[in-house]
Amino acid sequence: METVVTNIDLIVSKSDAQGNITYVNPIFIKISGYTHGELLGKPHSILRHSGMPKVIFKYLWENLKNADDVVAYVKNLCKNGDYYWVLATVKTAKNPDGTFRNHMSTRRCITDNAKEVISKLYDDLLHVEISEGVEKSQEIFESFLIQKNIKSVEEFNIFMQNLNK
Repeated sequence: METVVTNIDLIVSKSDAQGNITYVNPIFIKISGYTHGELLGKPHSILRHSGMPKVIFKYLWENLKNADDVVAYVKNLCKNGDYYWVLATVKTAKNPDGTFRNHMSTRRCITDNAKEVISKLYDDLLHVEISEGVEKSQEIFESFLIQKNIKSVEEFNIFMQNLNK
């Protein structure tokens, strides 16, 4: 069953370089159904829904390693087995000396239009991933980017944000 993220909900988390959760805000706890203690120190993958293709996380982490912000739709798993859709904006924060501080993710609700478009794409990617492997799913994702004339992470982010209008 879907847990609805409303337009006033702002889910916030921070994680270390390996993706382990170091901070969550109260709305994150409420929507996910986990306690503060169950989330801190755990990898963000604790929330990974089986309907999320690996290639999307691969894209996200490759860009974060380059200190590029990424905006992407994510279907997360609640503790009770329910799920929720969000538009996540993930940024790499740096210390004043330029060293890594943390990854910060803010997540908001998504529109029905965005959910329809992204669900189809993710279902297609996941189907290929299961039947032919992650490499083939990567090829399909890259074809999607070419088809949409997306040549950079900035263009990808704009495309994702525009879907949510």
